Amino acid sequence: MSIADTSGGAEESGLAALAGKYLTFKLDAEEFGLEILKVQEIIKMMEITRVPRTPPFVRGVINLRGKVIPVVDLRLKFDMDSRDTTDKTCVIVVTVKKAAGAVVMGIIVDEVSEVLDVAGSSIEPPPEFGGTVDTSFILGMGKIGERVVTLMDVDRVLSGEEVAAVASAGPDA
Repeated sequence: MSIADTSGGAEESGLAALAGKYLTFKLDAEEFGLEILKVQEIIKMMEITRVPRTPPFVRGVINLRGKVIPVVDLRLKFDMDSRDTTDKTCVIVVTVKKAAGAVVMGIIVDEVSEVLDVAGSSIEPPPEFGGTVDTSFILGMGKIGERVVTLMDVDRVLSGEEVAAVASAGPDA
Protein backbone atom coordinates (compact mmCIF):
# COMPACT_ATOMS: atom_id res chain seq x y z
CA MET A 1 0.00 0.00 0.00
CA SER A 2 1.42 3.41 -0.91
CA ILE A 3 1.46 6.46 1.34
CA ALA A 4 -1.20 8.06 -0.86
CA ASP A 5 -3.45 5.03 -0.32
CA THR A 6 -3.00 5.29 3.44
CA SER A 7 -3.92 8.98 3.61
CA GLY A 8 -6.96 8.43 1.41
CA GLY A 9 -8.09 5.63 3.70
CA ALA A 10 -7.69 7.87 6.73
CA GLU A 11 -9.74 10.58 5.04
CA GLU A 12 -12.44 8.08 4.11
CA SER A 13 -12.63 6.71 7.66
CA GLY A 14 -12.83 10.30 8.98
CA LEU A 15 -15.72 11.01 6.64
CA ALA A 16 -17.40 7.73 7.62
CA ALA A 17 -17.29 8.93 11.24
CA LEU A 18 -19.51 11.85 10.18
CA ALA A 19 -22.37 9.49 9.34
CA GLY A 20 -25.49 10.16 11.35
CA LYS A 21 -28.61 12.27 11.65
CA TYR A 22 -28.57 15.89 10.50
CA LEU A 23 -31.23 18.57 10.78
CA THR A 24 -31.36 20.22 7.37
CA PHE A 25 -32.33 23.82 6.73
CA LYS A 26 -32.25 26.35 3.91
CA LEU A 27 -30.71 29.75 3.38
CA ASP A 28 -31.95 30.93 -0.01
CA ALA A 29 -31.71 27.86 -2.25
CA GLU A 30 -28.72 26.41 -0.38
CA GLU A 31 -29.27 23.48 1.96
CA PHE A 32 -27.23 22.97 5.13
CA GLY A 33 -27.18 20.30 7.82
CA LEU A 34 -26.40 20.41 11.55
CA GLU A 35 -25.63 17.35 13.65
CA ILE A 36 -28.95 16.62 15.34
CA LEU A 37 -27.30 16.05 18.72
CA LYS A 38 -26.21 19.71 18.81
CA VAL A 39 -29.78 20.95 18.27
CA GLN A 40 -31.85 21.64 21.39
CA GLU A 41 -35.05 22.76 19.71
CA ILE A 42 -36.61 24.59 16.78
CA ILE A 43 -38.90 27.55 17.40
CA LYS A 44 -40.90 29.90 15.21
CA MET A 45 -39.45 33.32 14.68
CA MET A 46 -40.25 35.59 17.59
CA GLU A 47 -39.58 39.16 18.64
CA ILE A 48 -35.86 39.86 18.92
CA THR A 49 -34.50 42.58 21.20
CA ARG A 50 -31.51 44.31 19.60
CA VAL A 51 -28.38 44.64 21.75
CA PRO A 52 -26.21 47.71 21.06
CA ARG A 53 -22.57 47.35 20.01
CA THR A 54 -22.81 43.75 18.84
CA PRO A 55 -21.65 42.60 15.38
CA PRO A 56 -24.23 42.96 12.58
CA PHE A 57 -24.81 39.19 12.38
CA VAL A 58 -25.89 39.17 16.05
CA ARG A 59 -29.55 40.10 15.72
CA GLY A 60 -30.08 40.40 19.47
CA VAL A 61 -31.69 38.25 22.15
CA ILE A 62 -34.96 36.40 22.64
CA ASN A 63 -36.80 35.39 25.78
CA LEU A 64 -37.27 31.63 25.52
CA ARG A 65 -39.45 30.48 28.41
CA GLY A 66 -37.76 32.89 30.81
CA LYS A 67 -34.23 32.33 29.54
CA VAL A 68 -32.57 35.08 27.51
CA ILE A 69 -30.51 33.66 24.64
CA PRO A 70 -28.52 35.45 21.93
CA VAL A 71 -29.57 35.02 18.30
CA VAL A 72 -27.33 34.98 15.22
CA ASP A 73 -28.55 35.55 11.65
CA LEU A 74 -26.72 32.96 9.52
CA ARG A 75 -27.59 34.87 6.34
CA LEU A 76 -25.57 37.84 7.59
CA LYS A 77 -22.78 35.64 8.97
CA PHE A 78 -22.43 33.98 5.56
CA ASP A 79 -22.43 37.36 3.73
CA MET A 80 -25.84 36.77 2.16
CA ASP A 81 -28.38 39.53 1.68
CA SER A 82 -30.74 40.12 4.58
CA ARG A 83 -34.38 39.32 3.90
CA ASP A 84 -37.72 39.73 5.58
CA THR A 85 -38.94 36.88 7.73
CA THR A 86 -41.68 34.60 6.46
CA ASP A 87 -43.92 32.06 8.14
CA LYS A 88 -41.17 29.48 7.41
CA THR A 89 -38.38 31.46 9.12
CA CYS A 90 -37.21 29.59 12.24
CA VAL A 91 -34.73 29.85 15.07
CA ILE A 92 -32.71 26.70 15.71
CA VAL A 93 -31.51 26.64 19.32
CA VAL A 94 -28.06 25.05 19.55
CA THR A 95 -25.24 24.65 22.04
CA VAL A 96 -21.92 25.94 20.72
CA LYS A 97 -18.85 24.57 22.48
CA LYS A 98 -15.60 26.51 22.64
CA ALA A 99 -12.52 26.35 24.86
CA ALA A 100 -14.07 28.92 27.21
CA GLY A 101 -17.22 26.81 27.66
CA ALA A 102 -20.60 26.28 26.03
CA VAL A 103 -22.98 28.98 24.80
CA VAL A 104 -26.66 28.33 24.09
CA MET A 105 -27.76 30.46 21.17
CA GLY A 106 -30.30 30.64 18.40
CA ILE A 107 -29.52 30.70 14.70
CA ILE A 108 -32.02 32.19 12.27
CA VAL A 109 -32.63 30.17 9.11
CA ASP A 110 -35.02 30.66 6.20
CA GLU A 111 -36.67 27.27 6.56
CA VAL A 112 -36.14 23.96 8.36
CA SER A 113 -36.38 21.04 5.94
CA GLU A 114 -36.10 17.63 7.60
CA VAL A 115 -33.93 15.27 9.60
CA LEU A 116 -31.77 13.16 7.31
CA ASP A 117 -29.83 10.00 8.09
CA VAL A 118 -26.61 10.54 6.12
CA ALA A 119 -24.43 7.49 5.42
CA GLY A 120 -20.66 7.90 5.65
CA SER A 121 -20.34 6.68 2.05
CA SER A 122 -22.49 9.65 0.97
CA ILE A 123 -20.17 12.27 2.47
CA GLU A 124 -17.44 13.96 0.42
CA PRO A 125 -14.69 16.15 1.89
CA PRO A 126 -15.26 19.91 1.97
CA PRO A 127 -14.30 21.73 -1.24
CA GLU A 128 -11.06 23.69 -1.35
CA PHE A 129 -11.28 27.25 -2.66
CA GLY A 130 -7.77 28.45 -1.88
CA GLY A 131 -6.32 30.26 1.10
CA THR A 132 -8.75 33.19 1.25
CA VAL A 133 -11.97 31.23 1.77
CA ASP A 134 -12.56 29.78 5.24
CA THR A 135 -14.28 26.41 4.99
CA SER A 136 -13.15 25.14 8.40
CA PHE A 137 -16.78 25.02 9.59
CA ILE A 138 -17.74 22.55 6.84
CA LEU A 139 -17.59 18.92 7.98
CA GLY A 140 -18.32 17.60 4.52
CA MET A 141 -20.73 17.61 1.62
CA GLY A 142 -23.60 15.15 1.94
CA LYS A 143 -24.90 13.68 -1.31
CA ILE A 144 -28.60 12.92 -0.89
CA GLY A 145 -29.97 11.71 -4.22
CA GLU A 146 -29.45 14.64 -6.59
CA ARG A 147 -29.09 17.13 -3.72
CA VAL A 148 -25.91 18.31 -2.04
CA VAL A 149 -26.18 19.33 1.62
CA THR A 150 -23.38 21.31 3.28
CA LEU A 151 -22.80 19.58 6.62
CA MET A 152 -21.73 22.19 9.17
CA ASP A 153 -19.87 22.03 12.45
CA VAL A 154 -21.87 24.54 14.50
CA ASP A 155 -18.94 24.84 16.92
CA ARG A 156 -16.78 26.28 14.11
CA VAL A 157 -19.24 28.59 12.33
CA LEU A 158 -18.25 31.39 14.69
CA SER A 159 -14.68 32.11 15.80
CA GLY A 160 -13.84 32.23 19.50
CA GLU A 161 -14.02 36.03 19.41
CA GLU A 162 -17.39 35.94 17.65
CA VAL A 163 -18.78 33.48 20.21
CA ALA A 164 -17.58 35.85 22.94
CA ALA A 165 -19.41 38.71 21.18
CA VAL A 166 -22.56 36.58 20.95
CA ALA A 167 -22.26 35.55 24.59
CA SER A 168 -21.92 39.22 25.57
CA ALA A 169 -25.39 39.79 24.13
CA GLY A 170 -26.78 37.17 26.52
CA PRO A 171 -28.06 37.49 30.09
CA ASP A 172 -24.65 37.67 31.79
CA ALA A 173 -23.51 40.69 29.75
